[in-house]
Amino acid sequence: MTAAIIPDVPASPDNLSSTRAEPLPAPAGGRLGAAHWIAQIGLFCMPALVLTVPVNLLPYALTLLVSTLLAPELLWRARGMGGTPVRALTWLMLAAVALGLVSVVLFEQGLRDVDNRSRFLVIPWIALWVCALRPDMRWLWRGALAGLVGSFLLSLLQVLQGAPRAELTTNAIVLADIVVMLMVLLVFCRPSRRWSLVIVGMAAGCGTIVLTGSRGVFAALLALLVVLALSLRWRTGVARLSVLAGMLAIGATLLLSVPELRHQVRLTELHSDVQKLEQGDVDSSAGARVERLQVAWQTFLDHPLTGVGIGHFDSAMQRVPVCRDDPAEVRCHLGHAHNDVAEWAATQGLPGVLMLIAVYGVPLWVFVYLHRRSGRVTFRGPAAAGVMIVIAYVLCGLTQSMFAHQMTASFYVTIVGLLTGLSLLEGARHRAKA
Repeated sequence: MTAAIIPDVPASPDNLSSTRAEPLPAPAGGRLGAAHWIAQIGLFCMPALVLTVPVNLLPYALTLLVSTLLAPELLWRARGMGGTPVRALTWLMLAAVALGLVSVVLFEQGLRDVDNRSRFLVIPWIALWVCALRPDMRWLWRGALAGLVGSFLLSLLQVLQGAPRAELTTNAIVLADIVVMLMVLLVFCRPSRRWSLVIVGMAAGCGTIVLTGSRGVFAALLALLVVLALSLRWRTGVARLSVLAGMLAIGATLLLSVPELRHQVRLTELHSDVQKLEQGDVDSSAGARVERLQVAWQTFLDHPLTGVGIGHFDSAMQRVPVCRDDPAEVRCHLGHAHNDVAEWAATQGLPGVLMLIAVYGVPLWVFVYLHRRSGRVTFRGPAAAGVMIVIAYVLCGLTQSMFAHQMTASFYVTIVGLLTGLSLLEGARHRAKA
C-alpha cells in the first residue's frame, strides 16, 4: 500500500527497515514536506478558527488548496487507499448536489440556493488529502482545544459588554452547535494522558453553551457525556454512570438555583413559552418551532415529491394567516424550518427526506466500518469521533436546520472528510503493523 502511494522511495534495505518502523511515513523534505506541514497547520486551523475569526473556515480552505497544489501527485496516488468508504462518500456527494440542482431547475431558482449543498463536493477531496499528506491527528485535537478556549473567552467578553446572548460572528444556536462538535473532537481524538486539558476544554465549551442561551444543544451534549462515561476504562459501568449522574445533578442544581444562570439559559422564558402554547399562542420561541413543524407537514402533504424548492421554506409560511396579512412579521422570514426533517421534507419532498437519511446514514456507516478496522479496543479515535459527530448533528437537527447555515453545513462536510481520511490512515497503519 505504501509503495502504491509513494512509489518514488527506492526499495533499499534502509528504506525497508524504516517502513517497518513507520508503515505510512509522512512526506518529508522539499515540496512534499512543505505540503505536509501546511496540511498540519490546516488541521489545527479548522477547529481553532472556525468560531474565533470572522472568516471561520477560510484559513483552512487556503491551506487545503495550497498544499494540494504543492503535491497533486500524492493525492492522485492516494485514491487507491480510499477504497469503499471514499467511494460511498463520493456517491453521497453526487446525489446531494444532483438533488439540489433538480430542485433549482424545477422551481427556476438561482444557483445560490444550492450553495450549501454544493459544499458536499469537498468530502472525497479532503479524505484523499489526508491520506496523501498524512497530517498528525494531534493537531486536530490541539485546534479543538484552542477553539473551545478561544470561543469561551470571546463569548464571555461579548456578554460582559452587554450582549444578551453570545453569538460571536454567527448566531447563538449555530455557535452552540459548533461548540458541541469541538467538544466531540476534544474527547475522542485526545492523545494519551491529556485529561487535564480535556477537562479545561469541556469546561470552556459548557461555559460557552450557557452564554449562548441555546437549549436545543442539550440533547447532543448529554449524548456526548453518556458515551464518554461508558467508553472510559474506569471501574464498572455502573460506577461510571453514577459519576455522570452526579455531575449532571450538580449542573442541573446550579442552573435551577442560580438566577443569573437560569436567566442566561432562558429556562424562565421556556416556561412562559409553554404556557402560551397551552393557550394557543405561538408567538414565542417554542411556539414558532411548533408552528413551523405544522407548516412543514402540511406543505409535505401538498407537495410530497418536490416540496416548495430548496432554500424556500419561507414561501411555505405564506399558508399561515398572519404571514399573509402582515408581510413584515419576523417569524415568517426565518429562512428555514428549525428542524432538519421538516426543512428537507417541505422544500424537497420525499426525495429530500431520503437524502437527509443518506447524508447522516452513509457517514455513520462509514465511521462504524472504519472503527471496526482501526484496531482499537475502546471507543476512541477518529472513527469514534466521526460516529459522535453524526449523532450530535442529528440531535442538534431536532431544533435547527443544520444545512441551512453556511457554517454548520461547511463544518459537517469538512469534518466528515477529515475524520474519514484520519480513520483510513489509522486502519492502514494497524494492518501494516499486524
